[in-house]
Amino acid sequence: MSSPTGRSRAQRQRPRSPPRAQRGVALLVAILLVALGTLLAAKVAYDNAMTARRGASTYAFDESLLVQQGGEAMAAYGMRQLHQSDPNHIYFGQGWDKPLGPMEVVPGVMLEASLEDMQGRFNVNNLVQTNGTPNMAYAAAFTKLLELLGLEPKWTGFLIDWIDYDIVPQNPDGAEDSVYMGQVPPYRTANRYITSASELLALPGFGIDRYTKLAPYVTALPPGTALNVCTAQGVVLDAFLPPGRAEFSTDAEQLAKNRSTGAGCFPSVATYQGLLGSNAPGGGVKLAETSQYFRLTSFITIGSTDFSLYSLLYQDQTGALRPIQRSFTAD
Repeated sequence: MSSPTGRSRAQRQRPRSPPRAQRGVALLVAILLVALGTLLAAKVAYDNAMTARRGASTYAFDESLLVQQGGEAMAAYGMRQLHQSDPNHIYFGQGWDKPLGPMEVVPGVMLEASLEDMQGRFNVNNLVQTNGTPNMAYAAAFTKLLELLGLEPKWTGFLIDWIDYDIVPQNPDGAEDSVYMGQVPPYRTANRYITSASELLALPGFGIDRYTKLAPYVTALPPGTALNVCTAQGVVLDAFLPPGRAEFSTDAEQLAKNRSTGAGCFPSVATYQGLLGSNAPGGGVKLAETSQYFRLTSFITIGSTDFSLYSLLYQDQTGALRPIQRSFTAD
């Protein structure tokens, strides 16, 4: 028999290892701590990276606006010089229509810019006179423009009712609040002159496909703004001609050639008025050989980031050019 003392000595000599269950818990806690630390480290790194990215984007955005303003200043200088040499004409071949760039403004910043005469487009605000009544000459021309582009003529009435002051449809093709309040979501007609041609998308059922066809030929300028026949696109010029007659849109290349090889405005106001005749839809439209409204398109690249900026510019009687609207979309 072993003595109590012997048993105690044997017990003291046994290895004192923790139970297997406790070792498993300790391992699990260690794994969780490592995972938690990894998540925290990743979160901190992500937040730091996003903060740096936001800071860089904000800086690039502000820098792009400054570059855009620089482009506006260059356009203003060039147009003032042109106005001093010929204050009565704006036509292709004078230099303003040539794209600028790409040019490096400062290291890592590139600029491409182009200028467009917006009075070479159909001004949709001319559909309604300042007294709120439809301008029938422009309404007939807009209807023909729609037909030349393969669009339904009913949109003339829709657009007139969108702009005019009252809430009573002007014709069977018109639409006022009673129609728009049935849309999802419901909304009301503007009943005022529009500031962007993209408001055409608010017409019920007009859709992006029709807008894509029409957008290159229309603009939203103050009512009464004249059409510059020197820079108007062929389909716009034909819209004001008598029904069934097309002189300029059937051969766009020939129109461009006549304007590039000529020494001035083509067609001139006198020539174009002779084509209009007494039965033309645009017999009472306001025509000109000069313009006051231009759009500057600026494509700016800063590092790997691209910006597209648009400036609507107005040139007053002294030749000074200033921005009156800036946006990040063309319309």
